[in-house]
Amino acid sequence: MLAKRWRHSAHFERQEWEGAMAYFLTVDGGTESLRARIYDLKGTCLGSHAETYKTTFSAGARAEQNPADWWANFLIASKVAIKEAGVDPAQIEAITCATTCCSVVALDKEGHALRPALIWMDVRANKEADAVLATGDAALDLNSAGAGPVSAEWMIPKALWLKRNEPEIYDKAHRICEYQDYMTYHLTGEWAASLDNVGLRWHYRNRDGGWATSLVNALGMGDLLDKWPDRVVAPGDVVGTLTASAANELGMPQSTKVVQGGADALIGMIGLGVAKPGQIAMVTGSSHLQFGVTEAPLSAPGVWGAYADIVYPDRYIVEGGQTSTGSIINWLGRLTGGLDFDELNAKAAELAPGSDGLIVQDHFQGNRTPYTDPLSRGAIVGLTLAHEKHHIFRAMMEGIGFGTRAILDAFKAAGYAADEMTVGGGASASQLWLQIHADTSGLPVRVPSSPDAPSTGSAVLAAHGAGHFATIDDGIAAMVHPGRTIDPIAANVAQYRDIYDRYRALYPALKGVQR
Repeated sequence: MLAKRWRHSAHFERQEWEGAMAYFLTVDGGTESLRARIYDLKGTCLGSHAETYKTTFSAGARAEQNPADWWANFLIASKVAIKEAGVDPAQIEAITCATTCCSVVALDKEGHALRPALIWMDVRANKEADAVLATGDAALDLNSAGAGPVSAEWMIPKALWLKRNEPEIYDKAHRICEYQDYMTYHLTGEWAASLDNVGLRWHYRNRDGGWATSLVNALGMGDLLDKWPDRVVAPGDVVGTLTASAANELGMPQSTKVVQGGADALIGMIGLGVAKPGQIAMVTGSSHLQFGVTEAPLSAPGVWGAYADIVYPDRYIVEGGQTSTGSIINWLGRLTGGLDFDELNAKAAELAPGSDGLIVQDHFQGNRTPYTDPLSRGAIVGLTLAHEKHHIFRAMMEGIGFGTRAILDAFKAAGYAADEMTVGGGASASQLWLQIHADTSGLPVRVPSSPDAPSTGSAVLAAHGAGHFATIDDGIAAMVHPGRTIDPIAANVAQYRDIYDRYRALYPALKGVQR
């Protein structure tokens, strides 16, 4: 079923309620926690609360979560955020969720999980990804112009892994879908996938036939089509309203709209105000994702996409991404018993570019782009007995910056060049990390007044779906506000050029010894 955009007529009338205020509940379902926020029509966050959940890691680059934790955390976080905002729940007009993408769930008819979710960073399905690429199907144009590789993160490889390795779960599953769809079902009782997620990670082609029917048939799993949601709904369109059960649990009226969101990083593009060709959005957190907007399709080696209409009508999105970024810093903290970020940032800022000879390859959970290699691994090269924790800390940030630079180089080689990056998420909290990104890329880095990009983007979509703005672009103009700019330091840019070349040499040198 092809997704259709809801468009307002030329006689669009903005809804007005005399003396009433409009509020929106957003859900940012991230890798480590779920955060609920309350926004008004100006894009102001009035209340916020996060609840963490557990991720289980195991050998073979496996990472799993319990979907029941997502819903339980949503209920807790939403109630606390509403209380903090001091608003009447009856005045919350719409809810929009932005969640991790490729977090695949197998559900029964009641929406209960049959096994833990294979979250986005789970790349156990690398053999299945090879099988997907081997089909040579036309839908693979999204994977570096058909040259591949196909990422083991994506929906079809993970579903194929379930079919091959847990056939009883696969056969029993009424739905095989994502975190986003799980939340939508429990809110509305509707099985509705987001055009954003399916266009991004399910090989769904909005302008060329929809579902990748020939691809799944070639893999001997045509029945997967019956396990996917019945509807595809574009971001900003209304999926439905709250079920009686959800309304009761939230203390909100059943008339509250649920407006379709999507993958957290893509919805973050909206929150960063990146909607025009030539801009780059970088959404940071446990991972980094880089996105550009084009008016014409673009496919090339080292670049994913272009994806049609998955965020904005009549525009394409090109993509790059790093699988482990903030999660590398968290790993260092777990390994060393915790990090004093104020102290580390201060000491690391005193070091010259290059961290006294240390180089970090940021592939701790494989590489997403430009290599799309789930078997690549992280490395810390150049260690001596003189190095301390702050050297490693800075080298990690530099290695992540170099990984971003490699993606921007792939974009440029494909014909997509930008003269700035707009950044949101965890990295925006560190002035040092922002400066390193500016210096390693050679580009100015812009940070909007609200760096919580997925939540701000969700608020824009909720307001659009509730009828306050005719287009998503209009919502951006009203709710996303400029902040600060970090310019690259010329001397640092020059020093990083040579270090970046040495970073790029690591992948081919280590590839043969990491298998």
